[in-house]
Amino acid sequence: MTQNIYDDPGFFQAYSQLRRSVEGLDGAPEWPALQALVPDLTGLRVVDLGCGFGWFCRWARENGAADVLGLDVSERMLRRARSETADEAIVYAQTDLERLDLPEAAFDFAYSSLALHYIANLGGLLAAVRRALSPGGRLVFSVEHPIYTAPSHPGWRVEADGRRTWPIDGYLAEGPRTTSWLAEGVVKQHRTLGTTLNALLRAGFAVSHVEEWGPTEAQIAALPELAEERERPMFLLVAAQRERAVP
Repeated sequence: MTQNIYDDPGFFQAYSQLRRSVEGLDGAPEWPALQALVPDLTGLRVVDLGCGFGWFCRWARENGAADVLGLDVSERMLRRARSETADEAIVYAQTDLERLDLPEAAFDFAYSSLALHYIANLGGLLAAVRRALSPGGRLVFSVEHPIYTAPSHPGWRVEADGRRTWPIDGYLAEGPRTTSWLAEGVVKQHRTLGTTLNALLRAGFAVSHVEEWGPTEAQIAALPELAEERERPMFLLVAAQRERAVP
């Protein structure tokens, strides 16, 4: 079962204060790049895997989606999402993505933001998503970049000359990594870039876009604290499409 750290009161309180939690999609610096991968949603049936506060679910409806299903393991996140949603075409459900079971061909577009790096059985999840998509249906997702998840002791290191470096430890040693992020004992799944892309191919997806995200100069000018994110990619953005025949 996926670790439900988002229902931990201390973690939830800290997460709720992040810029992306307060400002929504506009508070996520990677959103413009991720948005560019989202197709025209007019009339599409959409599922959001790890919907959190429901920001993308509401955006999808505002941009023409016929209906949206938001799934998350956290009841606290879903409670907040429901309180901020007044749209009968958006439905939220508590679901462990490790055990995802959706109707076949029930959706045209699947989206996930910073959730899949918590999933141990990524291959199983992707297979379930493929079944749930109509032929030619699309998947767009973001995860923490494997360079970011690789360190056993994540965090910047200050060298003797004052430079800040990001140590990489055991990049090829895939599996769970326990970190301290907003709370102690947060478990994320580290897998290489190749493993992620090959999992998509094996599940029957055609990969159309891969982006190792970093902030633009304009973003750094507006938020100077983003400058350190140019030292290593923090996010991996991927767009893929369900092939009409399984490889």
